[in-house]
Amino acid sequence: MSNIIGEKVTAPVAPKAIPQEAFDWYDEYAHGLIDRREFMRRLSGLVALGFTMSVLTSALTPNYALAEQVSFNDPAIKASYVKFDSPNGHGEGQGYLVVPRELAGTAPVVLVVHENRGLNPYIEDVARRLAAKGFIAFAPDALYPLGGYPGNDDEGRAMQKSLDREKIEADFLAAASFLKSHELSNGKLGAVGFCFGGYIVNMLAATIPEQLDAGVPFYGTPAAESLIPKVKGPLMIQFAGLDERVNATWPEYEKALKANGANYQAYVYEGVNHGFHNDSTGRYAEKEAELAWQRTLEFFEQHLKA
Repeated sequence: MSNIIGEKVTAPVAPKAIPQEAFDWYDEYAHGLIDRREFMRRLSGLVALGFTMSVLTSALTPNYALAEQVSFNDPAIKASYVKFDSPNGHGEGQGYLVVPRELAGTAPVVLVVHENRGLNPYIEDVARRLAAKGFIAFAPDALYPLGGYPGNDDEGRAMQKSLDREKIEADFLAAASFLKSHELSNGKLGAVGFCFGGYIVNMLAATIPEQLDAGVPFYGTPAAESLIPKVKGPLMIQFAGLDERVNATWPEYEKALKANGANYQAYVYEGVNHGFHNDSTGRYAEKEAELAWQRTLEFFEQHLKA
């Protein structure tokens, strides 16, 4: 479109970058280090710098409408909610099972583990992404005993915090066993998890090292110190360069993995925040997320399909 002669044209002003400390505060809030009141109080201090609260909160909190890379109506996949027994956990669990529609025979299976807020739409989409690549994916919901993910992260976080941590872990162990022995499974089990889910993948690697054939924890803390000597791998460990809280745990974890003779590889994606793979928030870093995901898929291809 040409400009009208004589009319003053003002170039669009680029939006101001959200300060890094805002992302750090959100990470503290999301992991229970500060409460919502303190989080909002800190954000209000940025208003004087020209930000509105709506801009800040929309950049930091998820918009799950953005997180659908593979539609639940995609003809290449078939999804359903499936229950499984968890005798050492909450008795019964439920998860989102996604299977390639044109599956001939069996396929490798991958457990997909959510963050500390239940089975949200982003995690369901991750499961669909895996199924679209030929894996059978299963994403359990830790909040199933309380009725399931409630539709918003704040409430989901509070619900998950109210549950017994050991029973949650037992539920994921039961889900892993259910998935590995599924009638469509080729017997090879992988796991990928994010944040709390990354911790669960590390925990699985330490608790059932003989059953887990490949694990990919994204920005997750290690298993309990007493369990780490059991880790054998293979693991692909993904870190965000700006994630000081999780990264601080890595030197000791790596030392233990080396002492174990464990099969592992680790990647640090510089300049990105905890949660950089989550495409529903302002923490999403597209280039790094796509690279990390491509590496994840290649890792699963190598260890689960061979």
